[in-house]
Amino acid sequence: MKKTICMIIAAATFSTSVEISAAEKNFYSVEKFADLEILRYKVPGFEDLTPKQKELVYYLSQAALQGRDILYDQNGKWNLAIRRTLEAVYIQYKGDRNSKDFKALEKYLKQVWFANGIHHHYSTDKFKPEFSQNFFVQAVSSIPAQSLPLKKGESIKDLLNDITPVMFNPKIMTKRVNQTEGEDLVATSAGNYYDGVTQAEAEAFYNNMKDPSDPTPISYGLNSRLVKRNGKIQEQVYKVGGRYSEALEKVVYWLEKAAAVAENDQQKAVIEKLISYNKSGDLKEFDEYAILWVGDLNSDIDFVNGFTETYGDPLGMKASWEALVNFKNKEASRRTEIISNNAQWFESNSPVDNRFKKENVKGVSAKVITAAILGGDSYPSTAIGINLPNSNWIRHDHGSKSVTIENITDAYDKAAQGNGFAEEFVWSDTERNWIEKYGFQADNLHTDLHECLGHASGKLLPGTDPDALKAYTSTLEEARADLFALYYIADPKIVSLGLLPTADAYKSEYYKYMMNGLMTQLTRIAPGKNIEEAHMRNRQLIAAWVLEKGAQDKVVEFKKKNGKTFVVINDYDKMRTLLGELLAEIQRIKSTGDYEAGKNLVETYAVKVDPDLHKEVLARYEKLNIAPYKGFINPVYTPVKDSNGNITDVKISYDEGYSEQMLRYSKDYSPLPTYND
Repeated sequence: MKKTICMIIAAATFSTSVEISAAEKNFYSVEKFADLEILRYKVPGFEDLTPKQKELVYYLSQAALQGRDILYDQNGKWNLAIRRTLEAVYIQYKGDRNSKDFKALEKYLKQVWFANGIHHHYSTDKFKPEFSQNFFVQAVSSIPAQSLPLKKGESIKDLLNDITPVMFNPKIMTKRVNQTEGEDLVATSAGNYYDGVTQAEAEAFYNNMKDPSDPTPISYGLNSRLVKRNGKIQEQVYKVGGRYSEALEKVVYWLEKAAAVAENDQQKAVIEKLISYNKSGDLKEFDEYAILWVGDLNSDIDFVNGFTETYGDPLGMKASWEALVNFKNKEASRRTEIISNNAQWFESNSPVDNRFKKENVKGVSAKVITAAILGGDSYPSTAIGINLPNSNWIRHDHGSKSVTIENITDAYDKAAQGNGFAEEFVWSDTERNWIEKYGFQADNLHTDLHECLGHASGKLLPGTDPDALKAYTSTLEEARADLFALYYIADPKIVSLGLLPTADAYKSEYYKYMMNGLMTQLTRIAPGKNIEEAHMRNRQLIAAWVLEKGAQDKVVEFKKKNGKTFVVINDYDKMRTLLGELLAEIQRIKSTGDYEAGKNLVETYAVKVDPDLHKEVLARYEKLNIAPYKGFINPVYTPVKDSNGNITDVKISYDEGYSEQMLRYSKDYSPLPTYND
């Protein structure tokens, strides 16, 4: 299964835009806490939509927000109980709200909101409360019992007995997604996709369901929780009438309203098929929906809604709930249309073995979009590019859709102005000038190429299991897409197509990628930890492999200046050649399902961290006072109605704060019961 959400740290770190005013910068940057910064994003062009299109966006945004609780529960079985308890304390606590303990509880709650649970959204390590357990017990006990998420017949003491060990004991539910080689990844992961089963049992359950001769296999396990009850393993399917029914009923309600104002019959058919799938839970219907969705190229409004990406499952099969509502940025989409129109040329001329290339690239479409609402696993932290669907056979037979979310990258860019990052970590004025001139354009083009062509390229050989690479699938797939983008961003074809202005423009992306993969992304890792997140592993794999293979010719090297370590690229042409060689190897691994070779690449290059370099990078980064992780609050959409209750317009506003939005969402979009066993 392909994993296709791309997240690029450079987008949140560098600024290459024209200087903006302090007031405008303050619009984008809302607040900082822990290792996080909350940003706003603008939705340019919303006012230019027709009233009917605005109404459609509104309905789809409501459907997007109704699934919020689903993700909390998927991320951990106690998350809803903990969040609702913390919110009750935050709202009703009558003690000293300026005390150190209360301020620490407020910070912890903000982290839980950001991560959709008690584990860090990126490292997946459990948060450590900075308030005492005694304070927490006292605070919870001081507020009315009816304000708390109590089980029927249970007391506040019972609630505390349930959740305090989960919150305060570091040995309980330590990591949401464990990827440590040699361990039972299911038993040691705190995510709520499995209950009572081991990794071996889960793998055997789904392997027994698969038919190797089936050319159109469903995405086994995508929309279910696997549990053992009375010694029998079974799936709890996410559907109306099944698991998460209360939330999915709300999602369906708003999707039905959206279908009534669809832009065209094709879009209406897409929405109606998604409704039908949410009611049945049948993964064959999900494939039918995906085929309709990828074929809808004429609508301006588009969306993702449902169980989509599988990063949260240590086995890479079960999908988290996410949503994105967007509309096409027609002017910016000209570059992605150029890429799509030349997809066959890129495929035919790639450096991979001809056996693994698509002879006839079908249905590759790409566009630049404006995000209108973020939801589920796309909120508050979101991708800057998406390529779907994930099913290999659908991609081969029907194509794929790729998007670059340019109002999100623009918000990152604006918020990063004047942060001093380039001055601290970039080797010389030469590289800084490249980044200043071409960085924003090259970043967006990298995302376009990664999503539109990288994930859409190549094919599996007949009989290859799409899940053959197991826990390494995500890392290797993201590496494959990144390598495709990096290899081609330096091709003369890019300049001839007018996608970059000069033959040197790609060097800004090469430099940033190597610097990030070898050094600066380490700001996201705690001292002594290995790299586990798939995108980070992907970037270090590529950068470390190129560093090692090009060492004899010093293609890329570390150099010291004023006692500080820097990345230096001495030969950009040779670096591109090496990228092509690695692309060819990873495509071979994917196409043939060579698990051992894939495992060896990841474990050799992608996991381990140089502790001395790590310590240096953290110290230099700390002085800049930059939050390594960023996320967004959504705009607020308010419908305008006539005397008959019909929506005549939708107004957009940007003045809601982070805590204000999170508490409103918990009040208005919280249909699930606290306990979902």
